[in-house]
Amino acid sequence: MVKQFLRLEWKAFFRSASFGKSLGIKILMGFFALYFMVMFLFIGFFMDKILKEVYPNLDPLVAFSSFIFFWVLGDLIIRFFFQKLPVMSVKPLLILPVRRKSIVNYVLGKSVLSFINFLPLFAVVPFCIKLIYSGYDVITVLVWLVTIIILILINNFLNFIIESKSVETELSFLPIILLVGGLYSLNYFEIINISDALSKGIISICENPVFILVPTLILILLYAYNFKILKQKLFLDSGLKTKIKAVNASNLDWTKNFGEIAPFMQLDLKLIWRNKRTKSSVFMLAIGLLYGLFFYPQPTYQNMPWFFVFIGVFSTGIFLINFGQFIPAWDSGYYKLLMSQNIKYEQYLKSKFTLMALSVVILFVLGIPYVYFGWKILLAHFAAAIYNIGVNSHVMLYGGSFNRKKIDLSQKAAFNYQGTGAVQWLIGIPLLIIPMGLFALFYFLISFEIACLVLTVLGVIGIVFHQKLMKNITTKYLKSKYKMIDAFNQNN
Repeated sequence: MVKQFLRLEWKAFFRSASFGKSLGIKILMGFFALYFMVMFLFIGFFMDKILKEVYPNLDPLVAFSSFIFFWVLGDLIIRFFFQKLPVMSVKPLLILPVRRKSIVNYVLGKSVLSFINFLPLFAVVPFCIKLIYSGYDVITVLVWLVTIIILILINNFLNFIIESKSVETELSFLPIILLVGGLYSLNYFEIINISDALSKGIISICENPVFILVPTLILILLYAYNFKILKQKLFLDSGLKTKIKAVNASNLDWTKNFGEIAPFMQLDLKLIWRNKRTKSSVFMLAIGLLYGLFFYPQPTYQNMPWFFVFIGVFSTGIFLINFGQFIPAWDSGYYKLLMSQNIKYEQYLKSKFTLMALSVVILFVLGIPYVYFGWKILLAHFAAAIYNIGVNSHVMLYGGSFNRKKIDLSQKAAFNYQGTGAVQWLIGIPLLIIPMGLFALFYFLISFEIACLVLTVLGVIGIVFHQKLMKNITTKYLKSKYKMIDAFNQNN
């Protein structure tokens, strides 16, 4: 049965409409994976020397074990934001003579093979080899290694339980913050010395291997609990059960001032406010607005005026970046229905442009108090805002014509890479690198004021030729219309 599941997933990967883009992203992620593997190997081979220098009076195995608690907490946070439960399209299988038990065991078993489970071993295994080579008892080191592997798997299945609880909360990251923050606080304020207890527990297992049954039992219980949760959800009608919530109707009459694009703006605003994934675009406004406070108060950045434009582009364009990169994938759930209506595509795109442009203006106005740190900062923000409206907004819309990945709006927003493709990676070049490069070039060759003027002029040119640019962008979307419909119909 496992062989059949693997064959189905293999076919689904190669037959996907987004196969080319998915393959490109996987190759890029492969390079990142290779980089981390090399880094962990390097750390592993020199871990014993590092520990000897930091803790010369401690045994390396004991010293390493004393950090296991903090590694477990860090690993949980990384898993929560980056590791997702591997899924497969199970609904077609539920009408076939396939046991639900086999499906659930396959999904959970596949999670064990996640790269994030193997990555720590690239540091731990070389460390164990060095210990054995130094004269440590082989059995003791191997028992310690098995214990670490069991802890990795415990984190693996514990993460999925936390994920399932996060779906039930409005703030999706609240459960992981409460768990990790609570455990760290108990240890930090010495209410319960968890790090010392865990370290002593691991050393006790090394001295008496029979104690390894304790973490093994915890692992079995977590697997059983995950099995129970997934099996309960494995029904054809499970997706039809929804929670009844009171809808707070907002007054959007002010959008009527925008004429023909008003209905599309109302649709976008409702979509943003009523879904978990899109709400992040609103919450990110605060991050963008306060972004400058991380840099401007520091004297180091006061002497780097060329860096002001990067902060300006990011601060005034945070909504444009966060919302614009997934146009029109936000509407992928009903894109086919939308395209079957008698609407003008250009109006649909203009509503997106208007929302992005309004966000830039609002963020610039709210960011005017940054003038406290110097008039050059305000000037750089103004130039960046004009550039965002005239250039980056059009770049975002044009890039959206290449989007081919469906987005599930009900999923949490934090570090959710669903819908992310090669477009989202490549669009960063014209979005951030080009304005920074141009600004730095004219700043070092001529002056700060001329550099700001160049970005402002480019933005004004984009605003002047807005109608022509929108017509060309609309034409590109119309050519890709049916490819998008086909791609958004797929769930993989």
